[in-house]
Amino acid sequence: MRKNGTAEVVAISEDERILGIDDVTICYSDNPAVKNVSFDIARNKITSIIGPSGCGKSTLLRSLNRMNEFISEVSLKGRVSFDGQDLYAKSVDPVEVRQHIGMVFQKPNPFPKSIYKNVSWGPTVNQYDGSIPELVERSLKQASLWNEVKDRLNDSALGLSGGQQQRLCIARALAIEPTVLLMDEPCSALDPISTAHIENLMYDLKSRYTIVIVTHNMQQAARVSDYTAFMEMGNLIEFGETDQIFTRPQEKRTEEYVTGRFG
Repeated sequence: MRKNGTAEVVAISEDERILGIDDVTICYSDNPAVKNVSFDIARNKITSIIGPSGCGKSTLLRSLNRMNEFISEVSLKGRVSFDGQDLYAKSVDPVEVRQHIGMVFQKPNPFPKSIYKNVSWGPTVNQYDGSIPELVERSLKQASLWNEVKDRLNDSALGLSGGQQQRLCIARALAIEPTVLLMDEPCSALDPISTAHIENLMYDLKSRYTIVIVTHNMQQAARVSDYTAFMEMGNLIEFGETDQIFTRPQEKRTEEYVTGRFG
C-alpha cells in the first residue's frame, strides 16, 4: 500500500503499468469533479471504477483518452500517461490517442448504417492497409457477435437487439486495433442475459487488451475486475485488488459503500 493523500492505493509495478494517473484534478469551469487523484492501470487487466452517482468516475474515465475535450470549459491539471508518455503534451494528437485508447459508451450508439459499415468505418477513415473484410470478421468474432450477424452484414445495425448493438459497438472499437478499451457503464441499459454476454466478453478480451470500466453494479465489479478504484465526491478513497476492496477494505467508507450502506 501507498498513500494518495488520505487514500489507500496499491502500487502497480512499472513493468505492469500501462496508464498512469498522477495528481489529476478535472474541473468544469471552476468546479472540481475529480480532485488530486493518483493510481495506475495494469496492462491486460480489468480495472473497475466505482462510486456513487456524481462522484467523478466517468469524468476520470473520459480523461484517459481525452474525450472530455468535447465538453466546453473542462480543464485538467496533473498528468495522464500512456506507456510513459504524457497524453496531454502539446505534441500529442488527441485523434491518435483515441486510436490507441478506444471507448464504449453507456448506451449502445450504432451508426444508422449497415452492420458491416459500422465496423469498417473507423479503419476506412484511418486508411487501414490490410483486408477490411477480414478485419470486420475478426472484430465481430472478438466481440462474440459474428455467428449471429454473419448472414446479414448489410442489414441496418439499428435492427439488432440492445445487447447485440452494444457488442457491435465493442467490435467497432476493436476494429481500430486499440491497446486499451474504456467502458462507461456498458451494461446499464441491458437485460441480465446481455449483461452476462458482455461480462464474459470482457473476461475473454483482457488477454489482448487492457480494460477500464465504470460501473454502478457492485456485483459486476466484483465478478469481472482485477483491480477496483472507489471514488466519492471527486476523491479517490481506495484503490486495490478487487478481492481486497470487497472483502478486506482498508477504509471504513469503502466498506460502507460495497456493503450497500450508502450510494
